[in-house]
Amino acid sequence: MKLLFAHGWGFDRHFWEPLAALLPEWAHAIDDRGYFGAPETAPVDGPCVAVTHSFGTMRVLAAPPPGLSGIVAINGFERFTAVPGRAGVPVRVLDRMLRRFETEPRAVLTEFRRTCGSEAPFAEIDAALLQADLLRLRDAAPPLPRVPVLTIQGGRDPLLPEAMREGAFAGADVRRLDHGAGGHLLPLEAPQLCAAAVRGMVESL
Repeated sequence: MKLLFAHGWGFDRHFWEPLAALLPEWAHAIDDRGYFGAPETAPVDGPCVAVTHSFGTMRVLAAPPPGLSGIVAINGFERFTAVPGRAGVPVRVLDRMLRRFETEPRAVLTEFRRTCGSEAPFAEIDAALLQADLLRLRDAAPPLPRVPVLTIQGGRDPLLPEAMREGAFAGADVRRLDHGAGGHLLPLEAPQLCAAAVRGMVESL
């Protein structure tokens, strides 16, 4: 079994370092979308569990590897924006970000990361790629997974509404774990909790 790590919008492969260090039992495949440099694909041969964060969950759902056996979706979701009958972030929030992104992409990213809870500096950005994925966040709705999902949500997530967190992956084979004091960056805020959850998922398969 291999662990496939997929980061969210506005971050990179280094986001996973604290959590990956706690999971040496399994081989790692860590992708990098390329927001701050050259992208790195993470090919996986054979069975794997995807460990995803935020928008990284949507990316894996849109193109699941053939050997996908389970997903640990941390602060994750299958759709970001609200639609009738489905809670989510209001579309107007994304539209506002997209309008401002045209002229101030770095400022938009800085504000987004700060909202999530990160003040860490970042390198030069690929604004076109970030903008394209911001559009995906607004519009995309990949299919629900056909494998077991463990969703881990933070009770104080400043980005995802409570109803969205509670309804994520409805209709899938899903188990839920809530970290009441956690925010939107649980792999950084609570890596031990996330590592225990990943370990439990792998051992249950």
